[in-house]
Amino acid sequence: MTTLDEQMIVAGAKNCPRMLDKTTYNSCQSRMLLYIKGKKNGRMMLESIENGYLVYPTIKEDGKIRDKKYVKLTKQEKLQDDCDVLATNIVLQGLPPDVYSLVNHCKAAKDIWDRVKLRMQGTKLSYQERECKLYNEFDKFTSIKGESLYEYYLRFSKLINDMHIIGMTMQQVQVNTNFLNALQLEWSKFVTDVKLAKNMYNTNFDQLYAYMSKHE
Repeated sequence: MTTLDEQMIVAGAKNCPRMLDKTTYNSCQSRMLLYIKGKKNGRMMLESIENGYLVYPTIKEDGKIRDKKYVKLTKQEKLQDDCDVLATNIVLQGLPPDVYSLVNHCKAAKDIWDRVKLRMQGTKLSYQERECKLYNEFDKFTSIKGESLYEYYLRFSKLINDMHIIGMTMQQVQVNTNFLNALQLEWSKFVTDVKLAKNMYNTNFDQLYAYMSKHE
């Protein structure tokens, strides 16, 4: 079994995105998985991250049972083993030095991924705290005096995106209503017009923004 450093040299992944920043971990994680999926044999690499590396089949030789050597594996087994190495390499390339030093004893992409996820996301309680924080931000979201409609839309979009990343869901009408009601008072006439012109249940806030930007 090769070391992690040797795996990185053998695999030679290029230009992989940064995976880890604790403040933006969820979006970085999603970007990393999408990057891997887009690589050749990406789905096999994702399989390695989600379910672990290939367990070498065993053979009986001279009365002893041992793992097959790489050269004796089937073509499909060799491909999966290579994908295991590539997946490990890509994940490692996304680790800052302080995190890398905590997982350099792991030999499989899944082990590294799980340990890093625990470090970055914490326990279920930590997730609940983040969820509560985002719900609180959503409930208290309001426009800032002097900002343009576009700036307001960008801030709202980022908040909704952060909520989607960790799996939070809300009814479309709830999102749309909050988007409109949090605008400054000078928009009140247009807000009323929009509510009359658009179906708040099947229109998204991007479409509401596009409609209202014509009147800004």
